[in-house]
Amino acid sequence: MKILKSSFAVVERRAEHAVKFFYSHLFWHNPGVRALFPDSLHEMERQRDRLFAALTHVIAHLDDGTLRPYLHDLGRDHRKFLVRPEHYAAVGASLLAALAETSGAAWTPPVEKAWAEAYQVIADAMTAGAEGSEDPPWWDAEVVRHLQYGPDIGVLTLRPHLPFPYLPGQYTSVSSDRVPTTWRTYSIGNAPRPDGTVDLHVSRIDRGRLSTALVRETRPGEVLRLGAAGGQLVFRREDRPVSLIAAGTGWAPIRAMLEDLAERPPDQDVRLFVVARDGAHLYDRPLIDAYAARCGWLAVTYITPAPGRHRNQATDRLATALGHRGMWPDQDVYLSGPPQFVDETAHLLQQLGARPGRLFHDAVPARGPEPGDRPLGFGEWFLNPPAPHWHNPSARAPRSY
Repeated sequence: MKILKSSFAVVERRAEHAVKFFYSHLFWHNPGVRALFPDSLHEMERQRDRLFAALTHVIAHLDDGTLRPYLHDLGRDHRKFLVRPEHYAAVGASLLAALAETSGAAWTPPVEKAWAEAYQVIADAMTAGAEGSEDPPWWDAEVVRHLQYGPDIGVLTLRPHLPFPYLPGQYTSVSSDRVPTTWRTYSIGNAPRPDGTVDLHVSRIDRGRLSTALVRETRPGEVLRLGAAGGQLVFRREDRPVSLIAAGTGWAPIRAMLEDLAERPPDQDVRLFVVARDGAHLYDRPLIDAYAARCGWLAVTYITPAPGRHRNQATDRLATALGHRGMWPDQDVYLSGPPQFVDETAHLLQQLGARPGRLFHDAVPARGPEPGDRPLGFGEWFLNPPAPHWHNPSARAPRSY
């Protein structure tokens, strides 16, 4: 384990060169594999990010029991990319070549042996995850309704052709023939329904080809593909008060949980904070108000900029509202929104006394510093999102907004 971690520390310093060499080697020696990957330069940049994120995760968790389930999920999830068992050998050869090229003199026979053995363990676990899954690689789902709120928010109602299992608060990965070989994760905005339909809440991002296609171009009658549901943002029924905090289309999983709670009311009080930078992001306010009027256990606080004020004021108001809420050590807190928003809000809540073990949200991706970067202020990612960085490709990946 130690030899792998020390070797990877050398590779990390030249991460961009390593992943570029990997894909060049893979496509040169296996030209047929190229068709499985996105055709655009921007999408391939994201793909390179995912590769290194997966490697980073594996190396960081070599010594704990979470690695094998992660690899099983990764193998199961990669079926939707049409990955076959023979592809693992090709990937392994190119990975070792990239590590050797990047490591230079640090690439010794013992290091090579350690990496070869480690990769075989990874490939075997992923193959077992793929072969052991009873789920299909993906679910075909017809768009039966498309609602658009402003130019950048869409809610798509889909009817999967086969039963699609999920829990309120989870998300799914999505692909469309409009943007071939591209998958993104989006929140499911409803609890399971008798008719099996699901709502996807999508916020268009700049240069986001799939989110743009889903929000502005997709029409009823089209068929999308859905990957297996994932995520850890599911409600824990404990005898404690609860706070739900949602920003942007991060409202979707919170809405799904509220639907479920409305059918099976909780024993504790629930406070909902809805953060919106403009009117378009309050697209579900009539529904929220109806829940507040109907459910005596629910109290709602809207966090928006004052009229005529800069939209960053919304995040300042959220910080103030959370400070006034109090009793954070005694609460369960569910956070949903863009990664930086979740990260900053979780940090603030811990400063206010919330217990880390009672803060529930999906994984937040790491973002390394870049030249000219300054630390983002509270919630600035939500209001002015930067370009994507490292991304975890497994079923427990963070959602896209």
